[in-house]
Amino acid sequence: MTTKHSNKELILVVDPMCSWCWGFAPAVSSIRQKYVDQLGIVVVVGGLRAGNDKLMDDEAKGYIRHHWEEVNKATGQPFDFDFFNRNDFTYDTEPPCRALVTVRALKTDAVLNYLELLHKSFYANNQDITDTSVLASLAVSLGVDPRQFMEVFESEEARAATLDDFQVARNLGVTGFPTVVAVDKATDEGSENQYAYLNVGYRPFEVLEPLLEEWMAAE
Repeated sequence: MTTKHSNKELILVVDPMCSWCWGFAPAVSSIRQKYVDQLGIVVVVGGLRAGNDKLMDDEAKGYIRHHWEEVNKATGQPFDFDFFNRNDFTYDTEPPCRALVTVRALKTDAVLNYLELLHKSFYANNQDITDTSVLASLAVSLGVDPRQFMEVFESEEARAATLDDFQVARNLGVTGFPTVVAVDKATDEGSENQYAYLNVGYRPFEVLEPLLEEWMAAE
C-alpha cells in the first residue's frame, strides 16, 4: 500500500473559463487517479478575465473561438460552438472562480470534481457559469448544501478569498493557465518550502508522468 508524501503537494493554478485548462482536465484526472494515495493537490484560481464588464463583441468572439478550435484540435476535448450565438455574454471569470473558492471552503474533497464540472458545463454543455444559479446547482449536484453555498458565495469573505487566490498566483509568478507547481514542504525548522514549475500550459499526462515520477522519487 502506498502512503501519501506529507512533504510534497501540487498546486494547480487554473481558471474555470480557461479553455486550455479544460484541455488539461484529462491530465489532471490521470494525476488524481494514479497518485490519489500519495499526493495532495491544492487548487488556486488565477482570475483569467476577472472583473471584465464588456459584452463579448464579434472581435472577442473570433479571438476566443480561435483558442477553442486550437484546444479542440490539440486535445480532443469537446466544445459546443453554439456558445458564440450568444449576443449578451460578458466573459467575467470572477463568479466561477469565487464559486470554486466557495466549494473549496465548504467541501474540500469536492473541489477538483467541481472544477471539472464547471469546465464541462461551460465548454461542452454551453451553460452560463457566470450565472449564480448555475454555479449553485452544479455545487449542489456534488453534495454541497444550497443555502450554505449561497451564503458563502455572496459573502465579502469569499470575494476577499478569491482575490487572495489571484495574489497567490501572482506571487508564484504564474502568467498563464494551467500551471502546475510542485511543492517540497520544509521539513526542518527554519527552512522554507521549495517551489518549482512542473508544468506551464497544456501537456498530456504521458509527457507529465515521467516528470512527476522523478519529482516524487527525489527526497
